[in-house]
Amino acid sequence: MADIAFVDTHFHLHDLKRPDLRYSWLEWDAVHPFLGNIDAIKAVHYWIDDYLAEIRFSNVPKAIHVQAALGIADPVKETAWLQGFADRTGYPHGIVAECHLQDADAAEVLARHMQFANVRGIRDFGRGDYLVDPAWQAGWRLLAKHNLVSCIDTRFPLFPQIARLAALSPETPICIDHCAIPMERTPEYYQAWLKAMRELGRVESVWMKISGLGMRDPRWTVDSLRPYVLGAIDAFGTDRVVFGTNWPVDRMFSSYPDLIDAYAAIIAGFTQEEQRAMFAGNAERLFRI
Repeated sequence: MADIAFVDTHFHLHDLKRPDLRYSWLEWDAVHPFLGNIDAIKAVHYWIDDYLAEIRFSNVPKAIHVQAALGIADPVKETAWLQGFADRTGYPHGIVAECHLQDADAAEVLARHMQFANVRGIRDFGRGDYLVDPAWQAGWRLLAKHNLVSCIDTRFPLFPQIARLAALSPETPICIDHCAIPMERTPEYYQAWLKAMRELGRVESVWMKISGLGMRDPRWTVDSLRPYVLGAIDAFGTDRVVFGTNWPVDRMFSSYPDLIDAYAAIIAGFTQEEQRAMFAGNAERLFRI
């Protein structure tokens, strides 16, 4: 177990039996767009109780749930379900909800999400080239009104679009998921990724989430994770990175304690204050938990 507390900024819950929720990516015949066969994690449900059982020896006092329901008619239903767990157990401390920002009802959906105490951010897999779509950008600007974090799943070739988006509303923090999912593990790809990370790191409202690295490195080792963890810190500094596990997706590649211990080993050369900030303090500040 890591000696310092770890705030998990990226985990998912699901319940395939609930008729008001839908998880298209977990349906029996679904094939993940780049992971392929993920049947190993298609349990009927993964509730907060199941997550708490996995983290119990890993010194995780707080955690952030990131939307997992896809294809759901009303994304506020997922938020209500998650808030019920939070009211009962204290977890999740923060909820990153879904809102279709391109839609005409985006403002109304955001207002409904805000009725739930633990909502802290929004993630939206928008349609088409949504980062430059004026309709999506108009919905995205509404996040500032509610003091919400914008969590974005993207890849490094789109970082120039992220930088231009940030300029539209500098008061809205943007948190890039999973180190932008480096899709290859070649020296050439790494250098292109690192260059793009350093350029985006100059945008002060953008944060980087170190998580999900097992998705393209399923037999990872501490040494194989190290360049991406340290590259993210190099680009964004010790005050604008947060850590997450992408659980239970990344359970296909490791155990929960092993992943936390790997992160801890990689950042062991930083000061205790910097380690505490990256493992917990930054997340508490960004997500107001």
